[in-house]
Amino acid sequence: MAWRAVFTALEAVCEENITALSGPTDLLYGNASGRLVTCMTKIQDHGRALEPVVAGFTAVYHHYDFDADTPGNGYRTLVKVLQSCLLHIIHKGRYIASNCHGAFFRANHNASEMEAYSSALCQLRALLYLAQRLLHDNGHGQLYSLQDGELSRRFVREYTSMHKACFYGRCLGFQFSPTLRPFLQTVVISMVSFGESYGKQQSGLGMAAFSFLTSGKYVIDPELRGAEFERITQNLDMKFWKSFWNLTESELLSGLASIASNLVQLNLTLTIPPEPLLLPLASDPRLFAPVSPPVAHWGPGPVNMRLISYQLREGQDSEELLAFSRTEATPISVSLVPFGAQKHPPSPWLLIHFHGGGFVAQTSKSHENYLKSWSKDLNVPILSVDYSLAPEAPFPRALEECFYAYCWALKNCHLLGSTAERVCLAGDSAGGNLCITVSMRAIACGVRVPDGIMAAYPATLLTIDASPSRLLTLIDPLLPLGVLSKCLNAYAGVDSQAVQPTEGTSTLSALGRDTALLISDLTHGASNWIQSFLPAEVLGSLSSSHRKSLDNEAHYRSTSPRSFSSNSSSGPRDYPEGFEPLRSERLAVIQATSCPIVKNPFVSPLLAPDYLLRGLPPVHLVASALDALLDDSVMFAKKLRDMGQPVTLRVVEDLPHGFLSLSGLAKEIQVASDICVERIREVFQQQTPPPCTDKQPKLERTNHGPSN
Repeated sequence: MAWRAVFTALEAVCEENITALSGPTDLLYGNASGRLVTCMTKIQDHGRALEPVVAGFTAVYHHYDFDADTPGNGYRTLVKVLQSCLLHIIHKGRYIASNCHGAFFRANHNASEMEAYSSALCQLRALLYLAQRLLHDNGHGQLYSLQDGELSRRFVREYTSMHKACFYGRCLGFQFSPTLRPFLQTVVISMVSFGESYGKQQSGLGMAAFSFLTSGKYVIDPELRGAEFERITQNLDMKFWKSFWNLTESELLSGLASIASNLVQLNLTLTIPPEPLLLPLASDPRLFAPVSPPVAHWGPGPVNMRLISYQLREGQDSEELLAFSRTEATPISVSLVPFGAQKHPPSPWLLIHFHGGGFVAQTSKSHENYLKSWSKDLNVPILSVDYSLAPEAPFPRALEECFYAYCWALKNCHLLGSTAERVCLAGDSAGGNLCITVSMRAIACGVRVPDGIMAAYPATLLTIDASPSRLLTLIDPLLPLGVLSKCLNAYAGVDSQAVQPTEGTSTLSALGRDTALLISDLTHGASNWIQSFLPAEVLGSLSSSHRKSLDNEAHYRSTSPRSFSSNSSSGPRDYPEGFEPLRSERLAVIQATSCPIVKNPFVSPLLAPDYLLRGLPPVHLVASALDALLDDSVMFAKKLRDMGQPVTLRVVEDLPHGFLSLSGLAKEIQVASDICVERIREVFQQQTPPPCTDKQPKLERTNHGPSN
């Protein structure tokens, strides 16, 4: 539906509901009717105020796209999210108008639903006003205010006080694909239940029982769930986030995921000792460049990796490779290889993968599911690097380990089942950042540069600079600003102490969880199943009992000086007279670091000077329109294009940040994963020779830059 038609339909629905609920129905439903009329009146006011704002964005947001064939930027996304909210309101409003006179109409439940979306609409209106300020103050075509720290500080101040719980309760995930909403609800319920028991001195079984009992109340009371999730995302420490995210590393959960994944003939974990390497120079293979093992923070140390191969290939069962194995079980699934069958010859291709996880969590184990599929679809061995994680191992430890792993793979490709005629780097989020920075380091060291990069929703700017897409951190259940800032600060080494890993303990083994915690996590995931047995009347009555306390606690309009709009007499107001977003009593703790490390080009490649990026291989970026880091991809793609570097950008719809890790949950995710596979295949099948000279290959049909 076109945006003008949406506002027309919204106006009609509001009028219809106000008329229908202002008559005799008021006597039947009492206070609930009054709440609905008040709510629809507020929604109508919001809609009338927002229509000209949206008209302004739609007139100019195409100027911020990567190109005419790739519509996608934070301004478009904000309009899209607003439209999704309005469509939900229209749908619910039509239902109320048609059924409010029915005998089974649940007035209190529907009033609570509409109030939640009214609150969400109010906050989205505030975000659009903030985006207007960005549009006004930033340069033409620029999505980030890189030269204006005040804009970013204003955004952070607004985030710390704005009410966010409405986006995590009844409205949770309204902007995403409908098939993902039950999963998001499970994640949020799991997180708040885990957060409630986190830090309490209980036995394992006691914690499991406690989590099981507490998860139910978050199912039946969306407002309570939203308020608790807001508290957790704003103020809990990095240790909590690492503990929660690393639950996906547990043997039980990863085992369940493996049941649905493709079977592979090789899944081998390796530990590579820290030995100096010699690699031929790209400009003159007769000369060699030394490559030192990773040394940052605690000196030389081993690098952990995982080798996945759909088919067993020559070299992969060699004694030399198995000597590096750290797998307790049999590394090769011999049962899948017919007796006497000949091993496949080495592949001419090699895919080197760096996992995501905000630089602070996860390993290759939690990314196995899609990596196995990629190995089958591409018929290529995949080497995934388990780099050390922050805050124990801040920058540049992860970069050093990934670069060393890349160089080791080039030198030892015969052990990996590949001749490495074509080498592609692939990664998501933090891993996408490492793909780019490893390639930059290869250029700087003069060694062979990979033949291409596939980076999914990469973080290319590790500052808290404001952009329109980063305004989504106010509403994103998977990447709120409070969590994003903690990850960035951890990688930058802000207020952290590097800790050397225990001798003989790998990253994977350090992430183990006891059985009780795993049971606890599974009980949270079962909450949707429990909810299906609860009568709708119970859900409505229990949630309304808690609503009054939340109204007093979080749903109020602040008149305190912490509101930026009322404290900005020295500059223009972000909000028009008479409007103020909802404020929260629980102020978020956001540490906006001024540490110069975040502006290091090997931390934030978007800030890298041209000479460090010139010579990069073809870069294929796959981003999501609903990702808070969308503008990172758009601006980095523009930067490379303007330099004449080969680059492509594909923006997928309706998916959250980290969608590759959600493989199997929705067909839209499979489509997006297939796009990533095709980009990798393009790297492997490009016709230009591998980079053995100082001239790097260019992919002509994907180079949107100007001809030289």
